[in-house]
Amino acid sequence: MRDISFGQYYPVKSYVHNIDARIKILITLLYMVSVFFITSYTAFAGVFLFLTIVIAVSHVPYRTVLRSIKGLLFLLIFTAIINIFFTSSGNPLLQIKICKLMINITDQGINFAVKMALRFSLLVLGSSILTFTTTPTELTDALEVLLKPLTYIKIPVHDLAIIMSIALRFIPGLMEETDKIMMAQKARGANLDSGNFFKKIKAMLPVLIPLFVSAFRRADELADALDARCYNASNKRTKMKVFKLKSTDLLAFFVFVAIVVLIFLDKYLVGAFVPSPDLGGFEVQGLDIFIYNLLLKIKVLIV
Repeated sequence: MRDISFGQYYPVKSYVHNIDARIKILITLLYMVSVFFITSYTAFAGVFLFLTIVIAVSHVPYRTVLRSIKGLLFLLIFTAIINIFFTSSGNPLLQIKICKLMINITDQGINFAVKMALRFSLLVLGSSILTFTTTPTELTDALEVLLKPLTYIKIPVHDLAIIMSIALRFIPGLMEETDKIMMAQKARGANLDSGNFFKKIKAMLPVLIPLFVSAFRRADELADALDARCYNASNKRTKMKVFKLKSTDLLAFFVFVAIVVLIFLDKYLVGAFVPSPDLGGFEVQGLDIFIYNLLLKIKVLIV
């Protein structure tokens, strides 16, 4: 649990840290939507390159960012396996018989599984940059400002924002608490790692019960602290830091909008004007068509 870093703020001075929190939230939402429109492997490589540059500019260590995907690695592998075994379209590559059930592994199934794993990785890595470079307080204030139009339909925006902020603040603390409880149980002779799946779940009960007790105690202490400071959800509350858009914030936003436009062009225009090569049922999309045709021309010139 100590190696999982999703949801933690990394305090360091950088250009990404200084971007307005409202702009970072809008960029992250736009990024999460655009990831599902990526179809070509060339576009995937381009987005990974963009993330690499953003991480370098943010001065957050690459190892710290990559650790954010560790806690969701099982879900990533499970999603890929589901796509491989339950996609029937495409040319069959392998047949597996399980309890009178014949499962075909096709080239399209592998293609879908790889692309789904890439999308999942991009989503986790991209959203983790937001939490690494933005404090929970900034996130709360920015969400409250962005969701303010919902107050006209009687939605408690401030309450929702503070709930999300507290949830993000609790993630690192609960992970650290889980690690301490597991080490304490192992010191008492508890075996948490051996046995089958059901035995491992049963062995985790001595960990989960103290964890829930600790979580409720933390929540009660937080409520007492808020009451002691006369906290209320009034809309007339003032802010210690007032958001002010800078030219660098707008520049970051428009640069990312340009990248999103390129992603949509890759999906909807490239394939419309350039015929896709016939690879025996394996689908080639977007900029991959250009790369494939370019490689064919280079091969002809070499031969």
